[in-house]
Amino acid sequence: MTTALRCTTGTIVLTFAILAAGLFALGFGMVGLGVGDVVTSLTGSGDPMHVQIVRELRLPRVATAIIAGGALGIGGVLMQALFRNPMADAWSLGLTAGGQLGVALLVTAAAFSGPSAIAFLRAFEGLSITAGAMAGIGIFALAMAALARRVSTVTLLVVGLMLGFTVQGIVSVVIHFANRVGGRVFSGWNDGNFASVTLADLPMLLVPVLAGVALALFNAKPLTTLLLGETYAKSLGTDVIWLRRLTLAAVVLLVAPVTAYCGPVTFIGLIVPHFARAIAGTARILPLLPLAALAGALLALAADLVVHAPWEQHFLHLNAVLALVGAPVVIALLVFSKSMRGQR
Repeated sequence: MTTALRCTTGTIVLTFAILAAGLFALGFGMVGLGVGDVVTSLTGSGDPMHVQIVRELRLPRVATAIIAGGALGIGGVLMQALFRNPMADAWSLGLTAGGQLGVALLVTAAAFSGPSAIAFLRAFEGLSITAGAMAGIGIFALAMAALARRVSTVTLLVVGLMLGFTVQGIVSVVIHFANRVGGRVFSGWNDGNFASVTLADLPMLLVPVLAGVALALFNAKPLTTLLLGETYAKSLGTDVIWLRRLTLAAVVLLVAPVTAYCGPVTFIGLIVPHFARAIAGTARILPLLPLAALAGALLALAADLVVHAPWEQHFLHLNAVLALVGAPVVIALLVFSKSMRGQR
C-alpha cells in the first residue's frame, strides 16, 4: 500500500471514529441521552434540560478535547522532528513547566494578598489561571527562543529538560506556601481538564491553534530535510536557525493555549506522532500532520470519556487516565520499536 493510500485511509477512519466518539460523548454521562436526543438538543428543539446539558456542558468539553488533542499531536510531531528525538514533546522545552510555575506563583501570591485576592481567585478562577499560565509559558518561550540563537538543537533540548526539572522543584516549594484554596485550584488545573472551557472561551483557544497549524504546514517540507541532519538540510538551502525559531513559534501557538485552558495535558504529544508514523509508513512531516491531529483528537476524546463516565463518587483525573495509556506505550516503544533507534 502506498503512503498516499495509507494516509487517505487513515484520515477517513480516524475522522469517522472522532465523529462517532464525539456524538457518543455528547450523550454519555450521569444523564444518558440517545442519539436522537443529542441531535435535537444540538438544534435547540429538544427538552430544555437536555439542550442545556448538551450545548452548554458537553459540547464545549468535546470540542475542547478535539482541539486540544489535535494541537498536542501536531506539536509532538514538530518537536520530534526538530530535535530528531522520538521522545521529545512540549515538556522537553520547559514550556509546560513555565505554565505550572505561573499558576503556582499566582495562587501563592493570592494567599499572601489577603481575603480580597482569594475572593477574586474564586470568582474568576478560569480567567486568572489562564492568564497566569500564559504569562509563565510566554516568559519561558521567549527565553528558549533567545537561547535557540546561541546553542545547538541538542543543547536546547537538554537545557529545556533540565529547566523543566528545576521548575518542578520550585513549584513544589512555592505551593507549600499557598493556602488550602490556592492548593486546590492549582491541583485541579495541574491534573488536566477539558471541562473548564466554555463556548465563549473556544475562539480564544482555537485561533492561536489554527495559527500554529498554519505555521506547522509552512515548516513541513524544511523539517523533513532536517530529519537527515542539519548538514544535509543546509546543503539543500534550509536556514536551520530560522527554521528552529519558526518551529518553536508553532509549538508555542499550539501548546500554550491548550496548557493555559486545560492544564498540562500529558502523553498525547509524546505518543501520537508514533501512531501517525505507523499509519502513514513514513517520517515525512506533511502527511503526518493531519494524522497526528486526528489521532490526538481521538485519544483526547477517549480519555475524556473515561474521565466523565458516571462514576459513583467523583471524576477521574485526565492525566491519570492518559498516563495509564501513555506510559505502557512509551515502554513498548523503548523496548520494541525501531523508531526509537532513530527516525528515517
